[in-house]
Amino acid sequence: MADTIHTVSTTAKGAAGDSTEGRLRGSNQAGLRAHNERAVLSLIRRHGELAKSQIARLSGLSPQTASVIMRSLEADGLVLAGEPRRGRVGQPSVPMRLDPDGAFAFGLKLGRRTSEIVLMDFVGHVRDSRAILYRFPRLAEIFEFVTGAMEELRAGLPAPLRRRISGLGVGMPFELWSWGEANGAPPGEMEEWRHLDMAAELETRTGEAVFIANDVTAACGAEQAFGRVGSADYVYFFVGAFVGGGIVIDGTLVPGRTGNAGALGSMPVPGPGGATHQLIHSASIRVLERMVEVAGRSAVELWRKDADWSHLGPLLDDWIGLAADGLAYAIASASSVYDFEKAVIDGSFPEHVRARLTEATRRALAGFDLQGMPAIAVSEGTIGRSAREVGSASLPFFAKFLLDHRVLLTEG
Repeated sequence: MADTIHTVSTTAKGAAGDSTEGRLRGSNQAGLRAHNERAVLSLIRRHGELAKSQIARLSGLSPQTASVIMRSLEADGLVLAGEPRRGRVGQPSVPMRLDPDGAFAFGLKLGRRTSEIVLMDFVGHVRDSRAILYRFPRLAEIFEFVTGAMEELRAGLPAPLRRRISGLGVGMPFELWSWGEANGAPPGEMEEWRHLDMAAELETRTGEAVFIANDVTAACGAEQAFGRVGSADYVYFFVGAFVGGGIVIDGTLVPGRTGNAGALGSMPVPGPGGATHQLIHSASIRVLERMVEVAGRSAVELWRKDADWSHLGPLLDDWIGLAADGLAYAIASASSVYDFEKAVIDGSFPEHVRARLTEATRRALAGFDLQGMPAIAVSEGTIGRSAREVGSASLPFFAKFLLDHRVLLTEG
């Protein structure tokens, strides 16, 4: 996942070494230890808890090396020992798990209609959050919100734990300024974003190391790191103000050559009258917003995290049908390029809407001629509305403590 970020600070516990011949190796002793510590933390994160013997087996490290690493991580407050489990023979096994208080990170989702910042602990639980709603994002308003919210969230932690904050992860649409008109901003209002070095500006204003990713890539990373999708090969759709996506192949989030892999919102799909348009004009909440406003109703409730949307009635039915048709075409197109096992749909909407949209997309896809393409399941995402924030908050953890790729070297 670290491949998807642009950093202005690369502070970490040490340089990662190379992985060769199925074993973890480093270019020098310090690099070896840092890489192995990251591997062990990543294994524990993936499995929830592991005994030292399991860590040694899965990582390929010797039992002695695994024990040394575990003692070091425990002393650093990054892992906790569980209750000993006595087997049939030998010494009892002690499972180790990540300490939720071992590290914290801020995660900022900078969106076209809303921004939210969360404080997340080391196991992916959001401890607290703040949010702001607007017609379109203005820099001054965003910076005021971020700095104020971070001060409040930091103050909510006990003083000793504040030193364990590892940075600020930011998920934001790339080239935000180019979507100004589609977002309803007056001409020229979004130009202030064009030449902004967001990472440098936020680091100066907050004093934290800043790590930036595309917002929907971060959401896909959250599903891969903390979700329960149950697949190592899937195409991921996140329906926000605009729809976007991500690609996971062999358990790895694929950022692409320019960091924009999975730009599914730009995929051409059939539109009204058979004309081709981009998926964003079918499967985006902005489309529903326009439908609601044309009907003479207020659309502000669409952007509140606690909104239920049930009051929308036929308008919601129509939008789900339109969005599902577009998503089905996009899934079929993606399946012709790579043999994904699943298509995963999540978004910034209530869970009942996600369920309906997923089922409608499944039905639409079933009506396509998919001869010659592998079967693909369509399933709901498991993180929900907070996926972009959670994925953003995980960026400092991957940069400083975890490996950014699969570490099950000898699964079994």
